[in-house]
Amino acid sequence: MAPEVPVDVGNGKIPTGLEMGYSKKGYVTFLAGTGDYVKGVVGLAKGLRKVKSAYPLVVAILPDVPEEHREILRAQGCIVQEIEPIYPPDHQIQFSMAYYVINYSKLRIWNFLEYSKMVYLDADIEVYENIDHLLDTPNGYFYAPLLHSFPLDIANSAQIRLLGLLKWDPLLLSYFNAGMFVYEPSKLTYESLLETLKITPPTPFAEQDFLNMFFQKVYKPIPLLYNLVLAMLWRHPENVELEKVKVVHYCAAGSKPWRFTGQEANMDREDIKMLVKKWWDVYNDASLDYNAEESTAAEEETFSKPSILSAMPEPAVSYIPAPSAA
Repeated sequence: MAPEVPVDVGNGKIPTGLEMGYSKKGYVTFLAGTGDYVKGVVGLAKGLRKVKSAYPLVVAILPDVPEEHREILRAQGCIVQEIEPIYPPDHQIQFSMAYYVINYSKLRIWNFLEYSKMVYLDADIEVYENIDHLLDTPNGYFYAPLLHSFPLDIANSAQIRLLGLLKWDPLLLSYFNAGMFVYEPSKLTYESLLETLKITPPTPFAEQDFLNMFFQKVYKPIPLLYNLVLAMLWRHPENVELEKVKVVHYCAAGSKPWRFTGQEANMDREDIKMLVKKWWDVYNDASLDYNAEESTAAEEETFSKPSILSAMPEPAVSYIPAPSAA
């Protein structure tokens, strides 16, 4: 059975918290476990401050995140929100990466009903230009940058066959990386996501495939510069204008700045080294640490930049799905 996103019969869009009068907006990321991804969240928080974002960073954390890490995040001005984990149905399937399973817990962010619209960013993402205007996009749609075509390997071919069984043809539809997207929290959508998950067999790329299927009817592509997946640098350099990129996703194997050695495949590249150094420059900048007094003053002058997406042409290329490299 193919999953369906709930839509308003009158306008064909997603029901949102706006019907309840909510107008608060923000960024949100996800953190689980006791590992070093907390450094990525700190870097993200400081990056958003550097580009003078007007909105807060909410961190959806699982119960296993230690108190020490929670204190670090609060000290950086993050809003820490604990969520319960979500596990996929008990089906027999080989995930591309074992840790993808816990990513289903990201579905909890649709229940952050005090916000009318949010930008989700993985913890291994950095924002290098202000993207607040994404929070002014027309309501009722799910926005994310398209992934360009990758050579199909055996695993991905198996993925396509499985998605075909769900009556979803990824060769004819757009496919996005779920590390960055713009969405609207909604009780109806949240409940539909959880109910649909119960009847949807897990796929190799877990919640990324699930979200692609669920939101296919209301998905709107935005330019790749809002989520540069680093593998694009060597797989499709013709599609990358590095000087224009606003958001960098350090998801390629070996590219996490806080773990970077340069020894892994494709890591001994000048563009990769430049982007890793750029992340560290933000992370190590003490002037970007959270200052409660300055933050209070900034909130009093909260602004909302006009949307520029109406002037952006939608990609006219046919795409095929690509695996997440998170």
